[in-house]
Amino acid sequence: MTTPALLPLSGRRIPTLSPGASSFPHHRATLRLSEKFILLLILSAFITLCFGAFFFLPDNSKHKRFDFGLEDVLIPHIESEKEARHSSRQVIHGMGAHDEHRHREEEESLRDKIRADHERALQEAKEKLRKSKEELKAEIQTEKTKVVEDLKKKDGPKPLPPVPMPKLVGVNDGDPGDPDTKEKRDKIREMMKHAWDSYRQYGWGHNELKPIAKKGHSTNIFGNSQMGATIVDALDTLYIMGLHDEFKDGQEWIKQNLDFSVNAEVSVFEVNIRFIGGLLAAYYLSGQEVFKVKAVQLAEKLLPAFNTPTGIPWAMVNLKSGVGRNWGWASAGSSILAEFGTLHMEFVHLTYLTGNPAYYQKVMHIRKLLAKMDRPNGLYPNYLNPRTGRWGQHHTSVGGLGDSFYEYLLKAWLMSDKTDTEARKTYDDAIEAIERHLIRKSNGGLTFIGEWKNGHLERKMGHLTCFAGGMFALGADGSPDDKAGHYLQLGAEIAHTCHESYDRTVLKLGPEAFKFDSGLEAVAVRQNEKYYILRPEVIETYWYMWRFTHDPKYRQWGWEAVQAIDKYCRVSGGFSGVKDVYSSNPTYDDVQQSFFLAETLKYLYLLFSSDELLPLENWVFNTEAHPLPKPRVNKTQKTVQEF
Repeated sequence: MTTPALLPLSGRRIPTLSPGASSFPHHRATLRLSEKFILLLILSAFITLCFGAFFFLPDNSKHKRFDFGLEDVLIPHIESEKEARHSSRQVIHGMGAHDEHRHREEEESLRDKIRADHERALQEAKEKLRKSKEELKAEIQTEKTKVVEDLKKKDGPKPLPPVPMPKLVGVNDGDPGDPDTKEKRDKIREMMKHAWDSYRQYGWGHNELKPIAKKGHSTNIFGNSQMGATIVDALDTLYIMGLHDEFKDGQEWIKQNLDFSVNAEVSVFEVNIRFIGGLLAAYYLSGQEVFKVKAVQLAEKLLPAFNTPTGIPWAMVNLKSGVGRNWGWASAGSSILAEFGTLHMEFVHLTYLTGNPAYYQKVMHIRKLLAKMDRPNGLYPNYLNPRTGRWGQHHTSVGGLGDSFYEYLLKAWLMSDKTDTEARKTYDDAIEAIERHLIRKSNGGLTFIGEWKNGHLERKMGHLTCFAGGMFALGADGSPDDKAGHYLQLGAEIAHTCHESYDRTVLKLGPEAFKFDSGLEAVAVRQNEKYYILRPEVIETYWYMWRFTHDPKYRQWGWEAVQAIDKYCRVSGGFSGVKDVYSSNPTYDDVQQSFFLAETLKYLYLLFSSDELLPLENWVFNTEAHPLPKPRVNKTQKTVQEF
């Protein structure tokens, strides 16, 4: 058997035909393919020649121009190809006239296309060579920017689906009517403006403000990021108070600077209630889409925190990497009840606005898991291990670590327009156990809520626990066994106790925690419990009690707080907490908390406004005092029923 020889052709080696075979192909396809190879070889050589001429021939301003057209090079070679093809006429002659005509048209079309492509390439090359170095750099940068923008559009978030805006009622001035009340409300508005202007001047873009040092401040709940927590937290308060120029400043900062792609480890709970809650409230009040978009972007960054064996989220998550972990001080590496139990309101709204059921599924999974667990004495311990699904230390509190879990059970029911009966029953059962084991009356007749620790009641109540007076009043309507009057009265008793904790101090401001034993009632004992950090919980309860009873004492107590804050916490650079409310010459802690603008001043302003401003029939306040409207039930239920 004869081995075929190899002949070079266009840099490639292909086998020749076997001995005795014709040297010409026996069909048109093979012939046309060979012609294309020859043509492409010629064109490649031509392009190389042209670019070589541009880069290496002398400048045309000093020498005769080297100018030739594509046809000067192409046509001779094409003619040569025609001569070569003439020798194969016997093969082609067998084709019909129509086929031969079509064949020639295809060849002519191919030549025209190649000629046009190379003419365009040569023209572009000439234009590039005429440009300066700076122009070329600018052009390259423009192309890079375009590529980056195209990638962002491709990989960026999908547009949010259009959803009907819930019916907004009571987004108005809320003028209280009588001049004295209006004057007090104007004073609170002025305090808000002082707090905001100071932050605007000394801490803009930082999370919080150091009003004495007059510089920015942050805490570990925001990681090492500067996400403008005060701006986001204060937006709805500014809007409600009619401070629209300040609101627009905040909106512009958020639009231009609020970025969640930072390498920062943040508290899932705090970021949810302050940022997502604040952005959602700002969106509903103003209708500005930027707030909704930012809220959804941030929510997506929080979802990796739920990637645990049980679905109970980590306390912290890195916004960039999505890695989560729990606080080092938490019992046995546990998550905190008040943290993983205070997501429902915001996540329901996220599902409503995005159509993505994942948010609702996450919080409902938490509820279902808790419903299956044994609860010692019917109480919910503050610690739950997200790996094992077991309770940590048996410590139950309606204050810190537990508080807003109970609040959000009630508000889930309210936000569903009272259709989420599972949430209501869970709330009622929890409150019944709390009444049985934690609520007591002191020897002096003060009703207080203690803390349950390993089967023992600690007769201490925290400032944070004082929110419960408002919660009991809010949940009175709908209570089982016609207990509405009982819970409204319980709310009033808690409000009275918390007012006493203020009234029994030198500054008329409440301590962080106060005890009811050894003859002392509603008084702090330990030095590290005597501070006041501009907290809102007592004033929150005053406001709820005012709305449900219109008893004038709640406005009186609220005004006492306004005067004390303005007298002892106001400094030239804003408002500061104080370290000892029992001292006539207190030391400042030099922090203006973001919640002072979000909650304390908002609740005070609402206390001295008419009930038509943000009526409770239409709005539900999250635990950071951000008002959220009740979503349209049909829309939300439709989304929820998909699960």
